[in-house]
Amino acid sequence: MIRLAVMEDMERVNELRKIVNDLHVQGRPDIFKPGFGEEVRAYAMNYLVWENNDILLCERDGVICGFAMVDYIDKPENPYNLARRIYHIAEICVDPAYRRQGVGREMMAYMEADAKKRGFDRIELDMWEFNDALSFYEAIGFRTYRRYMEYVFEDD
Repeated sequence: MIRLAVMEDMERVNELRKIVNDLHVQGRPDIFKPGFGEEVRAYAMNYLVWENNDILLCERDGVICGFAMVDYIDKPENPYNLARRIYHIAEICVDPAYRRQGVGREMMAYMEADAKKRGFDRIELDMWEFNDALSFYEAIGFRTYRRYMEYVFEDD
């Protein structure tokens, strides 16, 4: 079952968000801050009240086993780009105990239907190269359309 999060769900949501945060800290300690402090925990609360955001939950037998924080983005036309409407997945996680059981696919199917119902023509997400979720995203139809690169200066 997929549903919208409410305030009472936020402790569990933040347990899952910590998994994501820890992955990022481990993968890029030069960018991400260790720990999962109150400011990071509180940030997700904004998704409950901001107009163009939601937190979606997947439940199995009354247990929240996955979540996605989504942004509904309207980018106006500008001199370089056409106007675009984007259903953006800002954060997503499936509890490791529930992986490879269809939770991710169920969440993505819900988001696809929700995006279409809201008039979006695409879902976007971004991920870090160290994240092993790429094969999952590609298996369900995501394709790379843009790439960020970096050049890090060597210490002299």
